[in-house]
Amino acid sequence: MTSTLDIIIAGGGRVGFQTAEILADHGHDVTIIERDERMVSEIADQWMATVIQGDATNPDIIAQAGIERADVVAALTGETGLNLAVCLAAAELTPDIRTVARIDRTGGEAYTRFVDAVVFPERAGSRVAANEILGSDVQTLADVTGTLDIMLIRVADGAPAAGKPLSDVRFPEGTLVVSDDNGERIARADTTLRPGSRYVIAVEPNVVDEVLNLMRG
Repeated sequence: MTSTLDIIIAGGGRVGFQTAEILADHGHDVTIIERDERMVSEIADQWMATVIQGDATNPDIIAQAGIERADVVAALTGETGLNLAVCLAAAELTPDIRTVARIDRTGGEAYTRFVDAVVFPERAGSRVAANEILGSDVQTLADVTGTLDIMLIRVADGAPAAGKPLSDVRFPEGTLVVSDDNGERIARADTTLRPGSRYVIAVEPNVVDEVLNLMRG
């Protein structure tokens, strides 16, 4: 990533907190908004970053979180309606902000009329949520293959798999690389994972993070 982003995450539960950790580890400035006082205390004990207690749909609270200078707001609570409300409120206050909402039901793509991206964290993990927040080169086709995720991933410079033929990459069991560079043909053992090129990969949910580590670093 070439620049530091200012990111607000609404929801400090497992998904929100783990996503925040990933983003912070990559050097981004992250602020968490969480309603539950006990959870706020737990986050504050584990992580030296800004944590605000309150309702992220409240304009005063998201103003306190710095919405006017934020690049992205990601609503990652367990409530779909609340997440959409947070994103809509943020977009009203900061029209150019990127909005990402956690969706807990099928048919979530319909919500992209209201937000820039949706995530299904129960299936894809916090790393995919982080990639969506950054607007990065990972896309997931959800709810078309049962629990299997079909992902379109651009290989990052310096990633462990970058520049290597498939035969030399130790993908975890439950992974199938489907296409070669940019979907021109079916992948073969000698297909080389070139930095900057995109590949279609079928992934079982329990190995998504491992595959993304290999392809994205």
